[in-house]
This record gives sequence, C-alpha cells and structure tokens, in this order.
Amino acid sequence: MHENFQFTVSDILKRRHFEHVQVVAGYEGLNRTVKWVHIVEVTKINKLLNGKELILSTGVGWKENESLFRSFLQQLIECDASGLCIEMGTYTSSIPQEIIDLANEHHFPIILFLKEVPFVEITQDIHTYLINQHYQMISNLESYSQQLNKKLLSIEHYDEILKFLHNYLGYQVIFRLNGKEAEFVPEHVEHSKKAISLLDHPSQQPKKTASQPIQLLGNEYAELSIVSLEKEISEFDLLILDRTATALAQHLLRDLYVEEKKRAQENEWLKGWLEGEHSNEAIYDYLTDHEPELKPKGGFVSICKFKSLRQYSNLDITYFKLLFRTIFEQQGFYTFSVDFRSSVIFIMLNKRGIKTWKNRMKAGIQRLIESDFVNKKRVPCFFLGVGKFVEKLSHMDKSYRTAFETIKIQHQLGKKANSHFYEDLHMYRIISLIHKYSDLNEVVMEYLEPVIQYDKKYNGKLMETLKIYLACNGSKKETAKRLFVVRQTLYHRIQKLEKLLGDDFMNPEKRLAIEFMIKAYEYLTPSDENQYVQNDK
Repeated sequence: MHENFQFTVSDILKRRHFEHVQVVAGYEGLNRTVKWVHIVEVTKINKLLNGKELILSTGVGWKENESLFRSFLQQLIECDASGLCIEMGTYTSSIPQEIIDLANEHHFPIILFLKEVPFVEITQDIHTYLINQHYQMISNLESYSQQLNKKLLSIEHYDEILKFLHNYLGYQVIFRLNGKEAEFVPEHVEHSKKAISLLDHPSQQPKKTASQPIQLLGNEYAELSIVSLEKEISEFDLLILDRTATALAQHLLRDLYVEEKKRAQENEWLKGWLEGEHSNEAIYDYLTDHEPELKPKGGFVSICKFKSLRQYSNLDITYFKLLFRTIFEQQGFYTFSVDFRSSVIFIMLNKRGIKTWKNRMKAGIQRLIESDFVNKKRVPCFFLGVGKFVEKLSHMDKSYRTAFETIKIQHQLGKKANSHFYEDLHMYRIISLIHKYSDLNEVVMEYLEPVIQYDKKYNGKLMETLKIYLACNGSKKETAKRLFVVRQTLYHRIQKLEKLLGDDFMNPEKRLAIEFMIKAYEYLTPSDENQYVQNDK
C-alpha cells in the first residue's frame, strides 16, 4: 500500500515547536488537510487564501476586540483554511466562548501556543516537509505509472488493472462499462453495497468518493471510481486514479481495435446477409455466436460513401468504424460493418424501442458530425444514407437497397436533399424510379421548358415564382410576402406564367403534374454543393 501523502493538522501537532500547545476547539477537524502554513496578523484575509492553509497568529490584528476576532475566524472558515494557531500572552490572553462555539460548529481547530514559539522556524520546518513530500509524491506517481505500463504489455483482461489499483490504494474500486453492471474489487457484498451508496449520494461524504470518466474516441465509454470507507481521499489518490483511468482507456481501445480487425474478416458472410441470402434462423445463429445476450428489435442499413476511392484508401478505416460503432452503440444500436469499394456499410441492429429508432439515429449522426475526427477534417467528405427500417432481419436486403438509393438521391440533389433517411425523401424516391426506366428530362421539358427558357433569356425568376405560388396554394398575398415583391410585380409574373403554361395551369390535375415536374427538375439539375456530412451542420 502506498505512503500516505495527506498531511493533516493532527500530523503537525506531532512536530517540534508544538510540544506546549492546547486544542481548545474543533477537535473533530484535526484530520483537515494542510497544504501550506501562513503567518497572518491582518484581519481582512478572505482574498489572500487559497484553502487548506494552517494560520499562525499572535492576535495583534484583533487584540481583545471580540467582533474583529469573530469576523477573522468566519473568513478563515469560508476560505476553507485548515486551522488557527494563536500564541497566547502578548496580545491574546483568552479565547471567548462565542469563538470556541463557532469553531466547534464548523469543526475548525483552534490551537493555543502556551509558550512563545518562533513562527519563522515553524513555517520553515513544515514547508520543507511539504516540499519534500511533494517530490516524493511525484516520484511515487512515476513509479506507479511505470509499473502500470509494464502490466499493459502482458495483461489479458482489465480486471488486473482494477486489482492493481485496489492493492496500491486500499480503497474499494468500482468499474462501470456503459450498459453493463458495475464491477467491484474486492467483491465483498457488504462493502460493495456501502460503496455504491456513497458513490450514488456523494453529498453525504463528499471527500470519500472520486470518479474518473474513461474517454474513448471522444466519447465516455466507462467510469472508474474509488470509495474510501474510512479516511478522506487525498490529492495523490486522485492522481493515481487519473493515471489508472488512462491506462484502462489504452487497454480497452486496444481490445476494441483488435476486435474491429477481426470483424473485417467476417465481411463475406455479412455481404451475403445484405444480399438476402440468409434465413432468419441462420442470422440468429450467427448473432448468438457473436453476442449471446443480443435480442434485436428489427434493424436497418446505414451507408457511408466516400467521395473517391483514393480518399477512402488514405483513411484509417478501422478507426472510423470504431468511432461509428462507439457513438451508435450509445444510442442503442449494435453494429456490423462491411467494406465495399469506397463505402462502409453498417448493419444496425436495434436494441431499444422501435418507435424511437429514428430520433436516436439522428442524435448519433449529430454526434458523429461534431466529433473531432470528422469536424477537424481528419476524415474525407462522405455521404451518409439510412435505409428503410425492417422488423425481420432476413429482410435486411430491402434496407440495403433503400440506403443505396438514398445515397444516389443525395448525390443527385446535393443540398436540396435535406435528410439522411430514405423514408424522408418521399417524392424524390418516385422520381428516381421513373428516371431509372424512362427519359425523365423529356417529360419535364414537355411541361416546364417555356418557363426554363424564359428565365434563362430574361432572368425572370418565373420558376421560383411558380414553385412558391403552388406551395402557397395560389394565395397571391402569401406568395408576394414570401418572394418579397409587391402585388403588382407578382400579378405581372402570374400573367407571364399563364401565357407560357396556359391559363389552366392551376387546375387540379395539371397543377399536380406541374408540381411533380418541378421536383423532377430539381432532381435532374446538378447542385453546386453536395450534401456531405461535414457540411450538414
């Protein structure tokens, strides 16, 4: 077990120059930590202290003024000082009962020097001790880190790190992986219950618990905690906890990276799943081998398609897949990944309620966009398409086809595609289907060519006017408002449209056809900006 680097008021009372002292108040605070010693003779000190200082004073600042004395003590308590040592005789002859009561109320030690003592020698002695102790703490911390790093080279499971931490500090260790039950070292039932109670209600014993989140790829993956059932947790203990959390993060990342490499070898079977080659029974057998506790409630396919094969080849694709998996597992999805040309295809199995899958997927996409790996351009531009949700896992091929269709529509529409989800693209899905089997451009021109040619020749903004006029259901007032034009200008444009399209263009059947053709025209018109993930903010 490590050396105790928590220097307390009680420890100071054992040092030289403290042979002839009397503790008159705050006995319960003798375990307060001392980080420094100050000689203070002024009464306004609330801006001079940082906390954890032991104060030496002759009392010259307040002499026999009880009000000043009380104010001075109140400031020390508020500044979280460790205690007050007063030399009796010259300026202070007694301690008022009101002062003793205030100190006892806050467990604040008041210590009286019954004989004259050299304050300078006291500060020199204690400061020298504290500085040496600090150097020793750094040395011990470095030694602990080296031992920990050696263990990382040979251990197979993270529980060896947890045991090492417990053996070194002697505290109850609690480790929680996201979505899993807490693990305890040692596994003592009564101690574990008490420790988890202290951890869940830290306000009861604020200095007896400490926790450190474990970050992987910019996301919180687990939490490491220590709980002391006796003494307070020291600053050194917190440094040890931090070093251990870093070592755990390295070990967990290594395990995840190795696991992700193994997943790459399963590509062929997964490709067969995407092509609809496997039965429900075969799929569930496969899932049981990989994750026995997994009980999926449907799923879908997400595709990340990169701008070019060259950019895809230059990317640390294992890291990208690991980042994707980490983010979306926290949203309740279990993922399998398949590499295909310049794309990564993710089979997303839903572990939570079906009704919430889309909102959870949106939240995950937002976190992916905001991650450092994507946001700081360490990953090239890519499209992200989410296919149709299917409840039967053997129908995953349907989601796969619709996810690719989403990517295709996004690529065609650019910024006009305002969603990553197939089910949000509505009319564009129909247009894409028609375009696949017929000359869509010829049909569009049959309806809209006069307006398109007029705009090209005169920059007349008739297409924009037509689109908004139809969207406003023929309301001239609303259309003028949305176009930011006066009524007279709008009337002139509508007359032009009637001349070019026929004065019956607002009749229900013709109007429906024109609205459809406007959407088709947008689909066919190349966009200046593609809807890459980095731009979707």
